[in-house]
Amino acid sequence: MYAVIKTGGKQYRISKGDTIKIEKLEKEVGEIFDFTEVLLVANGSDIAIGAPRLENAKVKAEILTQGKAKKVNILKFKRRKHHMKRQGHRQKYTEVRIIEIEK
Repeated sequence: MYAVIKTGGKQYRISKGDTIKIEKLEKEVGEIFDFTEVLLVANGSDIAIGAPRLENAKVKAEILTQGKAKKVNILKFKRRKHHMKRQGHRQKYTEVRIIEIEK
């Protein structure tokens, strides 16, 4: 059984027991919460697709950690113009474990 959920402007294909890193959620470590934006739920050949989302479907998840990803270095350079700009970014993330998919 698997599902497709939407969070943080991205879509994730998940199944029970999966651990994923998503954009930061303002919740505490150890807290159990529900994803309500479920776009698809599939159990073998039984597939339910929402338009745009399934109304009664929920995905229960537990927050494992809050953290920052590795640094991404950005370099903008224009040749022969004496211009170079360096910038860095560390995206905050929340690591969650999928507990249950409810249809």
